[in-house]
Amino acid sequence: MGQISKPKPVNLIIGVLTSIPSLLSQIDKKLEGYFGHIDLRSDILSFNFTDYYNEEMGRGILRQFYSFEDLIMPDEIAGIKVQTNHIEESVTSSKIYAVQRPVNIDPGYINESRLILTSTKDFSHRIYLRDGIYAEVTLKYRKGGYESFPWTFPDYKSSGYQNLFLRVREIYVKKLQKRSL
Repeated sequence: MGQISKPKPVNLIIGVLTSIPSLLSQIDKKLEGYFGHIDLRSDILSFNFTDYYNEEMGRGILRQFYSFEDLIMPDEIAGIKVQTNHIEESVTSSKIYAVQRPVNIDPGYINESRLILTSTKDFSHRIYLRDGIYAEVTLKYRKGGYESFPWTFPDYKSSGYQNLFLRVREIYVKKLQKRSL
């Protein structure tokens, strides 16, 4: 029989999509208010891997990723996804933007072996967590790099994104080392 043990904490990451550049700094502040200090911000990236969101978000969509200083326990991610959905709803309900969906906020986490993303949509490769939230392994870490799966979104397969996630993973490993001293 396997020994039941508590998992290691993980590094919270959040990706934000918007076609309204000024929203990024507003969302940045909201996220820090809820989830603590941001220890890494990606560059603002063009989101040109798909036109999936263009109808509801408009053209010229941008993405920025955030890594958070405080580690979380893996089972906290469902509650974090619920909270980020509330943030999205509050921005959308303000009705001051010319697009149907001004922002998309996607939390996940990185640990030593994988990148997990959350979703409200069920699919064959996703596992139900709680409160209408599902999770998937989007990338796995192996031999110094990330490997994708057939369901991995095209942007997450890109070397630019994967290099960013490798930086977050390095920061995460250092955080674990500090905790064990």
